[in-house]
Amino acid sequence: MVKILILSKALVVGAYQRKLELLAGDAELALTAVVPPYWREPGVRRVQLERAFTEGYRLLVRPIALNGSFHLYFWPGLGRLLRQERPDVLHIDEESFNLATFQAMYLGQRLGARCLFFNWANLLKRLPPPFSWFERYTLDHAAYAVAGNQEAAAILQAKGYRGPLRTIPQFGVDTGLFRPRPDEPTPAALHKAPGELLLGYVGRLVPAKGVQDLLSALAGLPPSIRLLVVGGGPQQEQLLRQRDALGLRERVRFAGWRPSTELPQLYPHLDALVLPSRTWPNWKEQFGRVLVEAMACAVPVVGSDSGEIPHVIGEAGLVFAEGQVDALQRCLRRLQQEPDLRQELGRRGRQRVLAHYSQERIAAAYRQVYLEMMA
Repeated sequence: MVKILILSKALVVGAYQRKLELLAGDAELALTAVVPPYWREPGVRRVQLERAFTEGYRLLVRPIALNGSFHLYFWPGLGRLLRQERPDVLHIDEESFNLATFQAMYLGQRLGARCLFFNWANLLKRLPPPFSWFERYTLDHAAYAVAGNQEAAAILQAKGYRGPLRTIPQFGVDTGLFRPRPDEPTPAALHKAPGELLLGYVGRLVPAKGVQDLLSALAGLPPSIRLLVVGGGPQQEQLLRQRDALGLRERVRFAGWRPSTELPQLYPHLDALVLPSRTWPNWKEQFGRVLVEAMACAVPVVGSDSGEIPHVIGEAGLVFAEGQVDALQRCLRRLQQEPDLRQELGRRGRQRVLAHYSQERIAAAYRQVYLEMMA
């Protein structure tokens, strides 16, 4: 039996834990996950640990120091924990250049664990010390690397990583939870009048996500098209002012954050989900998880061409040039005017998720990685 220990701040989100239950169902793996009691999303909110899928594996809660600092947080007492657990495989669910990755890689190596790390970073950047030192150590000592998108994999190789490498999203989608719900009544907050089209945006409210472009596009569309914004962040007040200045107060509702476990009931009542991300000098869209969640619910998706978005959507949605409000507007008008297209894109989206992004597919891919590491 292979002892796997996963260090992951991302697993505070309950919906992501389903992958661990699927991995734990494999008799060849003994799985332990170490998570913090919360993660402080910088400038946005504090994400408390949700215990949603915890059967079949051990979930250990340990504090992290410098909580909220992506690149400098670390795990106090990690050396003691690793000596107690003695994992065969140490899965460090973090970027190659972060302090937490260097800490775990160094300690895991000393104990003879085979270590892997996970990278989303899809911009080739020159890193200053000490982050360049952290990354060099990680790339030289990792037994395996997983990249969440195609560009991230290419960048790791450009930086000199020569070990085994696979491109796998960090988490899949639970297609039993995220599914069409045609027989369920529409919640009052999502009620639509006949002929109305309800668009959705789910995510952080920061300039890079392009919600300002979505509001501008909506202003030039018929009043029967409305928007629900789920999320929060430092740009919220600015977006509220923009909404009111454009005369959209009656058509755009800001609903705030919702727990991940509520989203499966929300998506199916949308007519389309929009992710209008923009590329910035220090960031571009690394995956767009909300896209595959909506696609699993047979909801049509519209996304910009920032980063990984076009590869995620494939032929299952509409893609427009990032920052081009007119192009986004044309996509939304097309969805309004062509109900058959909405239905067909929804069908394609569900099939694409089942084929590539389900929790079962992703868990099976990670299982294969772990067994390869022990071969």
